[in-house]
Amino acid sequence: MNPSHIDPPPLTGGKLVLGTIAVALATFMNVLDSSIANVAIPTISGNLGVSVDEGTWVITLFSAANAIAIPLTGWLTQRVGTVRLFVAAILLFAFSSWTCGIAPSLPVLLASRIVQGAVAGPLIPLSQALLIGSYPRDKSSTALALWAMTATVGPIAGPALGGWITDSYSWSWIFYINIPVGIFAAGVTWAIYRDRETPTRKLPIDKIGLLSLIAWVGSLQIMLDKGHDLDWFNSPVICAMGVFALISFAFFLIWELTEKQPIVDLRLFKGRNFMGGTVAISVSYALFFSNLVVLPQWMQEYLGYRAVDAGLALAPLGIFAVVLAPVMGKIMPKTDSRVLATLAFVGFAAVFLMRSHYTTGVDTWTLVLPTLLQGIPTALFFVPLTAIILAGQPMNKLPAAAGLSNFVRVFAGAVGTSLVSNTWDHRTILHHSQLAEQTSIDNPIFTHSIGALQSTLNVARPTALAGFEQALNTQAAMLGLNDIFWLSAVLFIVIVPLIWITKPGKGAGAGAAAAGH
Repeated sequence: MNPSHIDPPPLTGGKLVLGTIAVALATFMNVLDSSIANVAIPTISGNLGVSVDEGTWVITLFSAANAIAIPLTGWLTQRVGTVRLFVAAILLFAFSSWTCGIAPSLPVLLASRIVQGAVAGPLIPLSQALLIGSYPRDKSSTALALWAMTATVGPIAGPALGGWITDSYSWSWIFYINIPVGIFAAGVTWAIYRDRETPTRKLPIDKIGLLSLIAWVGSLQIMLDKGHDLDWFNSPVICAMGVFALISFAFFLIWELTEKQPIVDLRLFKGRNFMGGTVAISVSYALFFSNLVVLPQWMQEYLGYRAVDAGLALAPLGIFAVVLAPVMGKIMPKTDSRVLATLAFVGFAAVFLMRSHYTTGVDTWTLVLPTLLQGIPTALFFVPLTAIILAGQPMNKLPAAAGLSNFVRVFAGAVGTSLVSNTWDHRTILHHSQLAEQTSIDNPIFTHSIGALQSTLNVARPTALAGFEQALNTQAAMLGLNDIFWLSAVLFIVIVPLIWITKPGKGAGAGAAAAGH
């Protein structure tokens, strides 16, 4: 950045309102797309003739591509300019949304999602930077509150909106809706911000670092996604992917730690605030996001919920999250961020413990109550942990620190989704095997149950056995999911000490966090 560059004055009046709306819409479009496909996965998989396991690649490849692109934001901003990069990213996001919608097969859809995830990388950090620059310094907390509300509502509204669109129209429209939003946001942003462009300069790019980053992230993601289908390490393909991911990751670490201008500044992990905060926010986000993926899948596959109903059951998550967002702006400067983050993790643990007692006959209120309460820790965990991560960072390190922490968090979400989906499958198979051990003709309870089913439904024995097998599958999936919920609750408690290895500090760092992004 040119040191003689003078920041433009804050926006006022109608320009401020329109600028805020345009930037917020671009943010909303991005974060919405991270979750809108969740409830549509069974429908997309069925329409394209693939398994639901393969369908989850629609989510994980978007997240992986997004994770790879985030560290490039700083370099691209200095090379292209903040406004030009932001507008270009919006337009490319809208275009890739169109190619997602018209995709005739899973490979075409996945290729489009990779592009969509990659161009989405700069949108979050740049939207924060543009908003902060639009408001007077003493109003930066207002800008942050508006951004936080938009970013919070997006992933929560995604499942409900995605479900309604999928049931009422076609899954393609969950992508098509981005097109008019993107065109409007890009047009208004360019009209208002084009005279506020940041200076540019030519910078070398760490090509070897970037290629090694793509290599290990891509191979690890493929290994995690295909592991279940190919029987994990009994497959030569999975073994090869695992070895390649390990070698390329080791090379990436060595190269980035010795490169003068690394694409990812790994030396930031030497700081205990950055290390503790980044690991804590990444693990918690992985647990949070992956459970938002498997919960609607279970509701549709085993409880008979329509996509729109599964989405609506998750929508109450946004109530407390939105209501408490402005409150966080007021209490952050007066409170130790570690206390707020700890309360958030304890709250998440309590919610997942409640879910671990679900049964196959669970009613709607029992499903919705933990989701409603989850909005409280959702509002509490993101901003305090971001403040911890960036606390004490010099101004010239803020962009790199924010970019790296976001990269780790987003990638953790992609890996977490794969791990949780595979763990659910594994635990379901295990529980099915244990339950099936009791289904012997020598077991009088089993034979009595089949006889009662035959007489009650007036069906033949094979039909009764098929019905019993279906009930067995449903029960096994429920027990497997309960294991996921219980493990998630435990992990939220286990990672609390990571927060407390950091140095104490008030939440004033939130403003720096936004500026750094």
